[in-house]
Amino acid sequence: MDESYSGGGRHESLLFKQNDDASCHGEESRSLLETQEPQLRTKQSDWRAPSLILGLQCLESMAFNGIATNLVVYIRSVLHGGIASSASTSSLWYGTSFFVPILGATIADTYWGNYKTVLISFTMYLLGTILITVGSFMPSAPALCNTESCLSSNGTKNLVYFSGLYLTAIGCGGVRSALLPLGADQFNSDSSSDIQKRRNFFSFFYICVIFGVITSGTIVVWIQENVSWAIGYGVATACIALALIGFLVGTPIFQRPEPHGSPVKSVFQVIVASFRNLTLELPADSSLLYEARSKNTRKSEPRLAHTDDFRFLDKAAIMSDLNLDQGSCASPWRICTVTQVEELKIIIRILPIWATGIFFGAGISQMHTTFIQQGTVMNTKIGSFSIPPASLYSFEVICVTVWVFIVNKAIIPATRTCFANGAEITQLQRIGIGRVLMIFAMAIAAFLEMKRLDSVQQGEPLSIVWQLPQYFVIAGAECFTIITQFEFFHGQAPDSMKSTLTAFALLTSALGNYLSSAIITLIARVTSTGDSPGWIPDDLNKGHLDYYYWCLAAVSFVNFIVYIYFASKYKLKKPVIQV
Repeated sequence: MDESYSGGGRHESLLFKQNDDASCHGEESRSLLETQEPQLRTKQSDWRAPSLILGLQCLESMAFNGIATNLVVYIRSVLHGGIASSASTSSLWYGTSFFVPILGATIADTYWGNYKTVLISFTMYLLGTILITVGSFMPSAPALCNTESCLSSNGTKNLVYFSGLYLTAIGCGGVRSALLPLGADQFNSDSSSDIQKRRNFFSFFYICVIFGVITSGTIVVWIQENVSWAIGYGVATACIALALIGFLVGTPIFQRPEPHGSPVKSVFQVIVASFRNLTLELPADSSLLYEARSKNTRKSEPRLAHTDDFRFLDKAAIMSDLNLDQGSCASPWRICTVTQVEELKIIIRILPIWATGIFFGAGISQMHTTFIQQGTVMNTKIGSFSIPPASLYSFEVICVTVWVFIVNKAIIPATRTCFANGAEITQLQRIGIGRVLMIFAMAIAAFLEMKRLDSVQQGEPLSIVWQLPQYFVIAGAECFTIITQFEFFHGQAPDSMKSTLTAFALLTSALGNYLSSAIITLIARVTSTGDSPGWIPDDLNKGHLDYYYWCLAAVSFVNFIVYIYFASKYKLKKPVIQV
């Protein structure tokens, strides 16, 4: 948008007036941001801060998975919960830990900022893990003990343990919502070298997450089951304690942008203002729409250029005689800035991209469910060694690391050479490639299951090694889609919603798991009859898991087509360069 406007009559008087009415939409908060922003931009990025954050993520992932991996076993074997109640309790806690990031992100964007949110969350996290450890040290009553002393002992242990468990879920959710955006904030978006470093940061961050899964799934779980539950939980507590200490030590080197105010409130202001201005006519020249600016600072708050889609929302930025009559401080519920309107448009454009991520997440969840079940009915022997089917997830993690190296060091540089203008493959294109690889991963799993069923009929069980290709392809899908999705959501998010949209990117994994569970339940119920065990029976040798994989391949293909449609129409965020 140009620095000067053109127009006549009523519009001219309104346009001159808008230069002095930044206070209509929060002068105090904008002044703080405007005075701090030059300092933030002139400060060179320091790789020590992102490196420290990657280390903190490794520790956090080890701690969380050290608690989560064996949670259902602990509730069942130590707290004497029933099979159904243990699974239900574990699922409820998992759900809480994945949904809390939305709340944490909103608080970070609105009030605390990412740094303060991580600090408070790590403190709660540590308190929660301490309570879990203390609860695990307390003696548990025998399973068949029904005396008053037994019930009292178990009640106290349960109170301490579950209080710690949910404090941990809340602290974990806060860290998940703000630690990744805080790491991304350490890079200068105006520097091409920093943009490349930030891309690498997103890749390494995801590798740190899955590294913690492997470490806790081997070392911590072994300690819990073979040494002591309390010592195992103590390891998780030590990880969080180290993370909190490291975070405090790193405070001087962190860049800490201030929050921009409530993003939810801004969204509703645009919607309300659009309806209140419903009868007003949009000007033919978009430069006549309202955009607050201040004459008293060298740089104003970052603004977004006007776009032509969702024109109804532009009515929120129409300047009318009523606004002029109300003086220099018109209600933000009656008139909003173009930037506010464009922020809402960004959210609307992202939503379809985000929704396709849920279906992609349903495919990813097969690694933890049906891939393992498929492996259990295969020949797990390689020579004298027996390979646990679940251990192939470690192979997948290694493959993700390999894919990250291939993408960053080979594929992306190759695209710069192939394209005449020196451009590289875009984020949306990378996400699309991941969607395609998911189709192939499900198809490979289906072909393998067909081959496995044939081998069963011939009396020669197929080796579990044949599962490696599907793990390798799905690792590529993870690399292209999930890692890039974090980068894309953070980059496209309005400045006031960086943490919130990053948390929404995390939410696709949780919702994808729920969707996968619903699909499996539906297929098992629909395909099983009195005479047929269905596609997914308890004995997979009598079922047709291959049909299920073909269904997922079809769903992934439709999901890819839908994604292509919305990605092709997506308009990237266009900040206005301030002079």
